[in-house]
Amino acid sequence: MVIERIVVGPLQTNCYVIYDGETLNAVVIDPGDEPEKIIRFIEGRRLTVNYIICTHGHFDHVGAVSRVKTKTGAKVVLNRADLEIYNAAVDQAAFWEYEIEQPPEPDMFVVEGNEIQVGGNFFRVLHTPGHSPGGICLYGGGIILSGDTVFAGSVGRTDFFGGNVEALKQSFRTIMGLPEPTRIFPGHGEASSVGIERKENFFVYEL
Repeated sequence: MVIERIVVGPLQTNCYVIYDGETLNAVVIDPGDEPEKIIRFIEGRRLTVNYIICTHGHFDHVGAVSRVKTKTGAKVVLNRADLEIYNAAVDQAAFWEYEIEQPPEPDMFVVEGNEIQVGGNFFRVLHTPGHSPGGICLYGGGIILSGDTVFAGSVGRTDFFGGNVEALKQSFRTIMGLPEPTRIFPGHGEASSVGIERKENFFVYEL
């Protein structure tokens, strides 16, 4: 399994392309902006993208979904609880003085415990609300893609529409309950691990 990070857009969102090195089957996670940059990467490695997975519906994580889907034909995946936010992405972006294409209707809604296959690898969906009602993480193969739930040394904001600090606390506990070597790949910033965040994340002291 290969994990590649592509940093996109003015908010420096981490878009991840995960693929099987043998089959070249891939998923794209949080294509938030700069679709040409993401598509060049996909085409350069001759990948077949099966899913575009949105960890949540905020505009900086879905701004390139439309173009990437048009190019790849991949299925768009979301948790239904974030559909209202996802559908309002253009208005969100305008509020921040950015411009994006409205993402298409999701093809699949996932819930806690669903699995997504990438070649011979499987990722389990964890429903991790708090930053948004339908935030999800993907856990498998010793890694977790945490969206805007947990960052290196920090956590997602809860002051946006649908944010909930108590829900975020429970989601944080869930992630911190994973094995310490688990690598964390967040929606912004550098990678970390569960072990490091148990010791250094300020939010530990909020629990």
